[in-house]
Amino acid sequence: MQLDAEQQARFDRDGYLFFPGLFRPDEVKTLTDEVPRLYAMDRPENVREKNGRSVRTNFAAHLYSAPFARLSRHPRMIRPVEQLFGEKLYMHQFKINGKQAFDGDVWQWHQDYGTWLNDDLMPTPRAMNVAIFLDEVNEFNGPLMFIPGSHKLGALPAGHDLTTTSYPLWTIDNDAIAQLVAKAGGREGGIVSPQGPAGSMIMFHSCLVHASSSNLSPWHRVSVYLSLCAVSNHIRRHKRVEYIAHRDFTPIETLPDDCLLKPYPVDLPWQGGTPASALVTSMEELKEMA
Repeated sequence: MQLDAEQQARFDRDGYLFFPGLFRPDEVKTLTDEVPRLYAMDRPENVREKNGRSVRTNFAAHLYSAPFARLSRHPRMIRPVEQLFGEKLYMHQFKINGKQAFDGDVWQWHQDYGTWLNDDLMPTPRAMNVAIFLDEVNEFNGPLMFIPGSHKLGALPAGHDLTTTSYPLWTIDNDAIAQLVAKAGGREGGIVSPQGPAGSMIMFHSCLVHASSSNLSPWHRVSVYLSLCAVSNHIRRHKRVEYIAHRDFTPIETLPDDCLLKPYPVDLPWQGGTPASALVTSMEELKEMA
């Protein structure tokens, strides 16, 4: 999958691209059938909401789940980002965000690069999120909200929010968001919210300011996020556990386009459990374990 000139220009202007229904229902089913098993696991990779029940985010499933390992190498997700960056990619982060019916909590206004810079020392924003809807996304079940063009401002000042939700995040304050929205068009396009059927895909720049509200509807809004980083731009600090910020900078090699429907062999190095080294959060300790 390659982007044409118009799509590249639109991405440069807005900071995101939306592809409704890019993955077929039979492809999506191979993933949705696997999600309940992953969410039921007693693993540290399952970060739960404040209620202690619903999974907010499942991390690193591509290292212990065959369907998601194949998705992590899918050319429809990898090739367009390689095209924009002009080099090979590695997986900085892989997550399945739950946003469960009635229980899915907010994600505050933020830039992903803000966290990757402050926590992981990622040198530049040569990183991208690619997301697939595993459920239909509508105006009621907590869809993503973007401020178009905000990626052009680079990394913005942010504060470390440790209390609003169960997951710490570097967030942007309300006054700055109001200014950004006004600059992007106010009520006439200052906030956009891509919505569509399961199997839709979004690509968005790591500096694009985004958020999502809580899900008070009876419909789940589960999405998979591949955070892809240019290999030359790999992180320089291991402050966070490895299942949140990966330390393997090996370039991703794609599988054939039908990889969600055929059992191509994939490595599952964490299938037997989270390795002890993945929980270490200092370079010195890692060197001692080597």
